[in-house]
Amino acid sequence: MSPVILAANDPTLADFGKDPWWLVLGKIVFAFVFGLLATLLGVWFERRVVGYMQVRPGPNQVGPFGLLQTLADGLKMAFKEDILPRAADKVVYFFAPTISVICAVTALSVVPFGPKVSIFGHWTPLQVTDVPVAVLVLLACSSMGIYGIVLGGWASGSTYPLLGGLRSTAQMISYEVAMGLSIVAVFMTAGTMSTSGIVAAQGNATQLTIAGQAVPAPGWYAILLLPSFIIFFIATVGETNRAPFDLPEAESELVAGFMTEYSSLKFALFMLSEYVSMVTMSAVTTALFLGGWRAPWPITLWAGANSGWWPMLWFFGKVILLVFVFVWLRGTLPRLRYDQFMRFGWKVLLPINLVWILVLSGLRSIEGWQTKDRLFATGIGAGVLLLATLFWPSKKKEPKPTLQEQVNSRPHGSFPLPPMDLQVPPSPRTMRVVAEREPANVPAGSDSREV
Repeated sequence: MSPVILAANDPTLADFGKDPWWLVLGKIVFAFVFGLLATLLGVWFERRVVGYMQVRPGPNQVGPFGLLQTLADGLKMAFKEDILPRAADKVVYFFAPTISVICAVTALSVVPFGPKVSIFGHWTPLQVTDVPVAVLVLLACSSMGIYGIVLGGWASGSTYPLLGGLRSTAQMISYEVAMGLSIVAVFMTAGTMSTSGIVAAQGNATQLTIAGQAVPAPGWYAILLLPSFIIFFIATVGETNRAPFDLPEAESELVAGFMTEYSSLKFALFMLSEYVSMVTMSAVTTALFLGGWRAPWPITLWAGANSGWWPMLWFFGKVILLVFVFVWLRGTLPRLRYDQFMRFGWKVLLPINLVWILVLSGLRSIEGWQTKDRLFATGIGAGVLLLATLFWPSKKKEPKPTLQEQVNSRPHGSFPLPPMDLQVPPSPRTMRVVAEREPANVPAGSDSREV
């Protein structure tokens, strides 16, 4: 297939809003069914993969390879007794789980699943819709999802769910900032906030000039914008409450977090929203950084790899790969402490993101310069950054006091300390009890007699 025909398959903003009503309805149903089926299969996929990592079979009883186990669990949850706490706000308590699910599914409406294809004679993009600010729509859906968690914890009328909701609020705010800044580098490079435009921009190989020779480089932003890709994926793990960032649930600390007072179908909806968010963020990461529906190399050597219905296969393959990474992290890393989690978001991810955006904007501003001037400006910037890194003031660690100094500095009236030589002396009370149990050695007198 010629490059002209391949370019014609890339949807643009002008291609949306022209479909008949039945085609729009079909796209909406497809996106919803994709999110639902991907969630059901995602639960089974996670249990099987974690079971394989822990050298155990995982679900294998209900259906072939245990595929129907998730469906059976969902039906079991739906028919369990629904308990409503007496102090709960009934309206908010009922709608909170649905907010999380709806926001996660809505984000799929601006994710491109494939190029323009012919459906019953109508050429249409494999995407529900697209707008010039589609990336902001994704951020808005991700931000609104937190309201389901916060309202669920508050409306339960209990202490532990409220604490879980408050912790999730701080978590979402922290990592939402890092996620938004990492996307800034994407639409700075692509020149558009449209998701279909970002996927189209990654289809063109970047030309690098090395020793006067033009060398094609990969067009995926996961390679060109590697720091943004790493930060974005870490932020998505924090946004979806997945291990090692599953602090809002924190079963070992807050019972079940914001879901403590939920049961039956409402609990299943909260659980479902987590997996829908995981699949949705994997699809968003694919569109923004992994070329979307475009085939990876060496499949691109085939002329028809990016035309027709084949791109949907490459898109689903990338989504499954990212879901596997989510599961891999859960089966490998332990949960972080709350202070470590917040410090990592504000003191590590945020500064690195700001410095990277500054460097990227500087490189883009000198693109039109001559080669010698670009090298000179790049060298000066790298030197300044290196000097700032070397001479950045750091807090000196105070010498750790010795054990005896720690003992001497204890305030008066503190609890008694065990002996430093680890030899515990016998208790005076024990000695008294032993002495009371032993008979007294009284010598027999002359007036003693046997009875």
